[in-house]
Amino acid sequence: MTEPRRRMRSAGITLGLTALVAASLSGCSNDDQPDYAAICVDPQTEQRTDDGNCKDDREYHGSGAGFFWFYMATRGGGLVPPIGGRYNTAGGTYTTPSQRPGGTGSPTIKRGGLDTKGGDIGTITRGGFGKSGKGSSGG
Repeated sequence: MTEPRRRMRSAGITLGLTALVAASLSGCSNDDQPDYAAICVDPQTEQRTDDGNCKDDREYHGSGAGFFWFYMATRGGGLVPPIGGRYNTAGGTYTTPSQRPGGTGSPTIKRGGLDTKGGDIGTITRGGFGKSGKGSSGG
């Protein structure tokens, strides 16, 4: 009489563990892509430049010379220009985003490392696990 109970408990534990693992895996897959990706740009010429030119995280506020990070949401279907190509100033911001798109929580940001030939921004992956408010600075 005790054997059927044992089997039922075992089946319940197996189902519970399976559901837990499935939930954790689906959660990881949703976070593969950062919320924002940044390209190094020259605001004076509105052209993308090599990531190595952006030495720090200072922000561009409409004046001054130099190279700055330009942040674009990765889920908006935007295009990353090739190095030397012009970027769309309406497609992002020079200010480090403080919230995820939609205004909920801290964003994940990847600075640099995007395809130098340009392309779809939605194909970027962060890699690894966890969230980071900072990406690589490229120099």
